[in-house]
Amino acid sequence: MDPASTTYRVHQCSKCPGGTEYYCVSCLCDLCQKCKENHVKNLTTIDHNVATYRDKFNYIPKQELCVRHPSYVYIQYCGPCQVPVCDSWFGHKSHRFPVSLFRQSKHKILSLRGAYKTKRQQHRGTIHTIRSEALFYRPVLLPGITDDIKTCRSEFSRYQSEMLTKAQRLNNLIDLVVYDLLNNVFCDFDFKHRCLKQKMETNRHIVSLQRYVHMYEQSTFSALQFLSYIKTALPQIHITLHTSQLSMTESLNKEDVMESLSAIQITERGNRCVGNQCLLKLMSGAECHQSLTVTGVDRCDHISCVTSDRVWVSDDRNNLILTDTTCAPLHRVEDSFSGDDRGLHTVNSESELIYIDRKHNINKLSKDMKTTTTFIERTDSTWIPRCVYWSPSTRDLLVGYMHNLLTGKISRYNQSGQLTQIIQNDNTGLGLYRQPRYITENNNGDVVVSDYNYISISGAVVVTERGGRHRFSYTGPPSGSGLDPCGICTDVLSHILVCDDTTDTVQMLDRNGQFLSHLLIRPSGIFSPRSLSYDVNTHRLWVGSDDKNTVVIYRYITRQDALTDTAVKLHTSRHSMTESLNKEDVMESLSAIQITERGNRCVGNQCLLKLTSGAEFHQSLTLTGVDRCDHISCVTSDRVWVSDYNHLILTDTTGVPLHRVEDSCLGYGLYTVNSESELIYIDRKYNINKLSKDMKTTTTCIKTTDSTWIPRCVYWSPSTGDLLVGMWNLRIATCKVTRYNQSGQLIQTIQNDNTGLGLYRHPHYITENNNGDVVVSDYSAVVVTSTERGGRHRFSYTGHPSGSGLDPHGICTDPLSHILVCDGRTNTVQMLDSDGQFLSHLLTESEEMGEPRSLSYDVNTHRLWVGSQDNKVCVYSYIDTQDALTDEDTHSRYEGTHSTDEDVLSS
Repeated sequence: MDPASTTYRVHQCSKCPGGTEYYCVSCLCDLCQKCKENHVKNLTTIDHNVATYRDKFNYIPKQELCVRHPSYVYIQYCGPCQVPVCDSWFGHKSHRFPVSLFRQSKHKILSLRGAYKTKRQQHRGTIHTIRSEALFYRPVLLPGITDDIKTCRSEFSRYQSEMLTKAQRLNNLIDLVVYDLLNNVFCDFDFKHRCLKQKMETNRHIVSLQRYVHMYEQSTFSALQFLSYIKTALPQIHITLHTSQLSMTESLNKEDVMESLSAIQITERGNRCVGNQCLLKLMSGAECHQSLTVTGVDRCDHISCVTSDRVWVSDDRNNLILTDTTCAPLHRVEDSFSGDDRGLHTVNSESELIYIDRKHNINKLSKDMKTTTTFIERTDSTWIPRCVYWSPSTRDLLVGYMHNLLTGKISRYNQSGQLTQIIQNDNTGLGLYRQPRYITENNNGDVVVSDYNYISISGAVVVTERGGRHRFSYTGPPSGSGLDPCGICTDVLSHILVCDDTTDTVQMLDRNGQFLSHLLIRPSGIFSPRSLSYDVNTHRLWVGSDDKNTVVIYRYITRQDALTDTAVKLHTSRHSMTESLNKEDVMESLSAIQITERGNRCVGNQCLLKLTSGAEFHQSLTLTGVDRCDHISCVTSDRVWVSDYNHLILTDTTGVPLHRVEDSCLGYGLYTVNSESELIYIDRKYNINKLSKDMKTTTTCIKTTDSTWIPRCVYWSPSTGDLLVGMWNLRIATCKVTRYNQSGQLIQTIQNDNTGLGLYRHPHYITENNNGDVVVSDYSAVVVTSTERGGRHRFSYTGHPSGSGLDPHGICTDPLSHILVCDGRTNTVQMLDSDGQFLSHLLTESEEMGEPRSLSYDVNTHRLWVGSQDNKVCVYSYIDTQDALTDEDTHSRYEGTHSTDEDVLSS
C-alpha cells in the first residue's frame, strides 16, 4: 500500500475542527487548546477535570537522566526526601543523602508515576485556579495594561509638570524660611550674646570700682550707694526683646507646607485587580445545573458548601451529614443539635466544620473529621445559640442567640473564641432581633440575619453594618407585605438571597435591601425552598428543599459577554442555527400545520360565546349529608356529586341526598363523571372504580398493583375518553400524573420537567383544557403540561402577581379555555388564560357563597358550580352567547371566508 495515497483520520476536537490536545474527564469530550481554555473558563464547566492526553493514558513521556549517575534515568521517588532516584541507588540499603536527613526519617520509595499523581492531586486546586481564573482575568487586564502603556507618557508629563511647580513653590518657601531665620531669629541670638558679654564687662567694671572705692574713696558714701544699686539691679534685667520672633512668618504657614508635601505619595506596589461587576453578570433566569437526592436526611433545613462537589446537609432530626454530588454519605456528626429553621453549622477556610451541639456548645470538627474540639463553651444558660456563620473576610465567627423567645442578639468572636462585639439594639435602643434563624455576611461587611417572631407570625431580613448600626429591615415585596424568611446567603455581586416560606420563593435583593426579582418561584423538585449556600468558586447556588431530601444546584451568574474570545463567537455563530432549531421547536411548528378530513364547517367557541361583565348569581344549595364541599362533579344541569373529606353523595337542586357511596377514599379530587353519567372514584383500597348510571353496579376500572403509589385525584377527559390520575409515592415523596385509555391501559406518565426535576408535590385536583393541556391543582401552584409534546411542562401559576403565593384547591376549565382555580389565601376564584396569564378575580368571598373551595363547569348550560367551605353550593354564569348575526352579515362573512380558503389553496 502506498503511504502517500493512504487516508489518515486525525482525532479532532469535539467542539471545533481543530486538533485534540486535551481531554475532559467530567464530560468525556476531546478539546483543543482554545476550546480547553473556554471550557475551564465557562461557569457551566468550570469545575470539570481537564487533563492532557498523556494523563488520560497514564503516560509520562520524558525520562530524566540522573544527576549523579548520568547513565541511569529516574525511575522511582523517595517520599521523605522528595527527590527522584535512579536504578543504581537501589543497590544499597539506602541511597546517599545527608546523614542528618537519613536519621530523621526512614526512606520510603514510591513509584514515579504514583508520586506524580499525588503531586498533581495536591496542586490540583492551584492548577484549576490558574486555568479558570487567571486565564479569564488575562483578557480583562491586558487591554487595561496596554492602554496604560499608551497613555503613561502623557500622564507622567502632566504629573511631572505638577511636581516641578510644587517643588518650585516649596523651594521658595524654604528660601523664605532661611531668610527669616538669618534676619529675625539668629540676629536675636547675637544680640542676646552681646548683651550678656556687655553685662559681664559691666560687672567686672563695677567690681573694679568697688575695689577702688574701698581702697581710696571710703568717705564717698553716696557714690558707693549708687554703685551698689547698679550691682543689684543689672542681674534682674531679662533679655527678651527679639527672642519671641522665633516662628514662621504669615506667608509660610503649616497648611501650605502640608499641602505641598501631601501631593507626593509613595504607595506599595500591588497586583492589578478588576471588580466582580466587570467580570460577572446576572443571567436572564436561574438554570438547573444538577439535582441531588441526599440519603441520611429527611429534608434540607441547612446546607454549607465545602467544595464544588461536597456539602454538609442537616435536617430537624439530629442528622448532619457530609455528602458529595454522587449523594453518598461521607461522614455523620452524632452530637449535632436538632431544630428546624436554623443555620446550625458553617465551614471555615480550612474546610473545618463549625456546628452547635446538643449541649449548645459550638464545636469544631477537623478537616480529616477525626478531632472535635469545643470552640465556644456555653456559659450563660439564658441565651441559646441558634445559628452560626464563619466570615471569610475577617475570619470571625458570627453567632445568633435567642432569649425567652422574644429577644435575640448577634455575637462576634475572633479566631481565639473571644467575644469582640454584640449587636442587639438599633440607634433608638429597641431590639433588632427576635429569633435569628440564619446568618451571613455581605461583601461590604454587612451582617445579614434571617429573623422571625413566632408570636406575631412575622419575619424580616435584618441588616446591620459591621460596626452594628442598623441599616434596613426587609419585610417582603412590596415593603411590609409579609415575609417568612428562612435560608439566606449573599453572592459575589453583593446580592442578598433569601428563602420565603410564605410564597415558596427565593427572593433577590440588592445590598441596600431593594427587591430585584424572584430568582426561584416554587422551583420544580424543591417546591418549598428552605436553605441556601453560594459557592464562590463556581458561582453556583445550592438550594435545599423543606419538603424532601433534595438539593438542586442552580446557575444564575455568568461571565461578561465582552470577554468572549473571537473563536468562541465564530463557533457560537456556526452552531446558533442548530441550537435555536431544536427538535421540540420543529415539532411544535409542524404540529401547527394539520391536515384533517373534510367535514362540516364549524365555528369556534370564541365566535359563539363571550365573557359577561361579571359573574351572575343564579341559585344556592344547602346540602345535607356533608359538612363542606371539598369537591363537586356535575352530572346534569340539576344533579351533582358532592363530597367532604369523609362522605360522597349525589344530590339535586333541592339539596336532598339521592345516593351515597360508602367505600370512597378520603381526600379531595377523588372522583369524576364520564359522558355516560357514570361515577369514577377512588375507593378505600386505592382502586379506581366505576359506578353505573343507575347506581346499581360497581366495577373496578384500574386495580392498584403497586402499593407505593397512591392515587389522589382523577379526571375523565371528554375529548379523548382517557382517564387522568394524580399519583403520590409516600415512600420517596414523589408525585406523577398517569393517563389510562378506555381499556384501563397505562399510555402516558407525566412526572418531571425538561431538566429532570419533579413537577408535582401533592396533586389535589386535576382537569384538562380544550387544547389538551393537563392542568393540576398542586401544592402552592397550578401546574400545566402539554399532552401534544409528551407531557412537557408549560408553566406553573403561583398567584397574582407572580410569586405572591397561592393555595390552590378546586380547579376547572371552560369552553373558552380559561383556567379557573379556587385560592385559599385570598378566598377568591381566579381566572387565567390558557397560557397562565392572570385575567381577573372572577369571584370573591361573598355572603351567599362564603369561601370558595371546589369548582365544576357545566358545558351544557355554561354555568359554574362553586362549592364553599361549608355545606353550600352556589351556581353562577359568566359566559353568554354572542349577539345574533344578520343573514346579510352571515352571508358576507361566509363568502369572505370562502374566497380566503380558495386563495390559501391556490397559494
